Amino acid sequence: MSDQRELVAVIGPDGTVALWTEAAERLWGRPAEEVLRRPAGGLLSGADVPMPPGPEEAASGWSGPVELRRRDGGRGREINLRVSPLPVEGTGGDWHVWEAGPVEPSGAWPDPATLRTLYGHAPQGVIVWDRELRCYWRNDAVDGMGLLVEGPHLGRRVEELLVPGRPEALEIALRRALDDVSPSSNLEWVVPGASGHGERVLSLSLLRLDAPDRRAPGVCLTAVDVSETAVWQRRNLLLEAGTRIGTTLDVMTTAQEMADAAVPAVADYVTVDLADTFTPDDEPLDRLAATDTRIPAFYRAAAASVRPDLPESLWPRGEPVYVPPRSPFTAVLLSGAPHFEPLLDTSPGGWLDKDPDRARVIHATGMHSLMVVPLRVCGTLLGVAVFVRTTNPVPFAQADLTLAQDLAARTAVSLDHASRYRREHTAALALQRDLLPHRLNGGVAVEVASRYLPADPRSGVGGDWYDVFPLSGDRVGLVVGDVIGHGIHAAATMGRIRTAVHTLTNLELSPDALLARLDELVDELERDQPADEPVVTSVGATCVYAVYNPASRRCTMASAGHLPPAVVSPEGGVEFADVPTGAPLGVGLGCYESVEVDVAEGSVIALYTDGLVETRAESIDHGLDRLRAALTLPRTTLEDLCVEVTDRMTNGLRSDDDIALLLARTRARTRSHTRTRPRTGVRPGA
Repeated sequence: MSDQRELVAVIGPDGTVALWTEAAERLWGRPAEEVLRRPAGGLLSGADVPMPPGPEEAASGWSGPVELRRRDGGRGREINLRVSPLPVEGTGGDWHVWEAGPVEPSGAWPDPATLRTLYGHAPQGVIVWDRELRCYWRNDAVDGMGLLVEGPHLGRRVEELLVPGRPEALEIALRRALDDVSPSSNLEWVVPGASGHGERVLSLSLLRLDAPDRRAPGVCLTAVDVSETAVWQRRNLLLEAGTRIGTTLDVMTTAQEMADAAVPAVADYVTVDLADTFTPDDEPLDRLAATDTRIPAFYRAAAASVRPDLPESLWPRGEPVYVPPRSPFTAVLLSGAPHFEPLLDTSPGGWLDKDPDRARVIHATGMHSLMVVPLRVCGTLLGVAVFVRTTNPVPFAQADLTLAQDLAARTAVSLDHASRYRREHTAALALQRDLLPHRLNGGVAVEVASRYLPADPRSGVGGDWYDVFPLSGDRVGLVVGDVIGHGIHAAATMGRIRTAVHTLTNLELSPDALLARLDELVDELERDQPADEPVVTSVGATCVYAVYNPASRRCTMASAGHLPPAVVSPEGGVEFADVPTGAPLGVGLGCYESVEVDVAEGSVIALYTDGLVETRAESIDHGLDRLRAALTLPRTTLEDLCVEVTDRMTNGLRSDDDIALLLARTRARTRSHTRTRPRTGVRPGA
């Protein structure tokens, strides 16, 4: 036995404690007021020390290993106790002195001397816990970290010693370390400063102490002050989030980017739930069924978790999220202020009583810390971001809430931009569809079919258009054009140009003359823009106009900066018309040239916009070659050919630009069904 003992107590002749030293407080973790003048036998568990000592022990003393009794009556750590008689005259019996020292190490447990040699002067804090998670030893560096309460530490349990947050969370982590040979490291623990300011961030590592009998006698905790490092990590996270969040103008993608950026850097599980004003494609929430215990409050836009199967999520993306009428979520919805609950209250009588599904998931996944942060921009609540910790035992701290609010603020701005763009895109798409012809009439000259595919929402709606105009002498005019730019402005400009073309066809102009007049009109449109507009948008377009005459089987074409029409012979050969490419409309040059092309009976004339043949991955020449091959597909109906060509050209994917395709198949010659249009005094074109 070791002789390095220190006085811990003096026991009176009646067996009660007469003196209780600081060493005793460290060992038992009990202050003097709890034990003075109380029976000493309650302090030892399973000990062979005679209480009270018999004649032999009273004369010579007693020494041996004993176990300290815990407050709850269980067995505690083992010490080496020496009981020595202390004769005091006139007291009716001998007093006894208790001296305690460490049990001689057996190889299964490090003695304090060894621990002092290894870690006594280490810069990191070191605490050794026994299997009952009582403090067996700690070095002096721990004292300066604010991790433990002041006063005696040795022999006291985790929940008695820990200053901040959730001691049971650390207790769970310590027990996991005891049961699992793999160490736990980099557990961030935040120690609050005075008045809630000046938080200190500690990085905790837990390492199981192994023994020859494979029963771990305890676990070692090391703590490193990483406060300055944590500040830089948070700054770096915000900088990284600035590049990861808002990479597209899609609401759902932006929300998911935020959730992915926050896991696991901030939380183990994150959701982004949006108000129905940001999900115009879904049914309004106020029309969904509600009950006394739950109401539809949001739509799930994103979810991310450290667990790949998302066991925490009750609703998939795009589905309505239901909450109790009184819950942290509705409180944030009504107040616009964040909900911060470092220690999630799951006790009976709370809001979870009205939400058994969430309660079940919370208990099953170990959720213990919660933050609900509003997504707001310009005073408008867009939704909420929910942050939860499960596998990370450390509760959220004030610094985590600040970081979550910064992430939410950045995300809200990106969501607002995406939502504004989506609303404009939807409006532009609706406008463009309303302006495009709903029924095409090729008369007796041609059979016509068309297909229009809007651009990928990220690129914006363009100004593509097409039209068919019956002319005198059974002739028919075909036009396809593309306005420069995207959005509502492009769609509106397209409508004005299409109307102008429709008006000019009444003048029976040749294709080159029509484009020249149209160029003047577009140039005037640009000059007519209000001078006080902050941004003046250029007005311009490309266009190809063709007139087919069934009597001569010839087609006259002219181009204003547009791609050449294709002519597919009845045998399947494809030729691109050699049409001189004039300047785009709106340049003001007005110099265009018409060409005539022979078109056999049963041929197909194809007019299209550049979105069909041009992509970021290939040149227009390569796109034209693919179009040539697509136009030779086996023919069924003209409508089917339209669908097959666009599907083949896009590979079933959305294009970066609008696509317009107009097909006209020449009919067999019949007796004249010529209708006479009013003469205007202008010589008809070809």
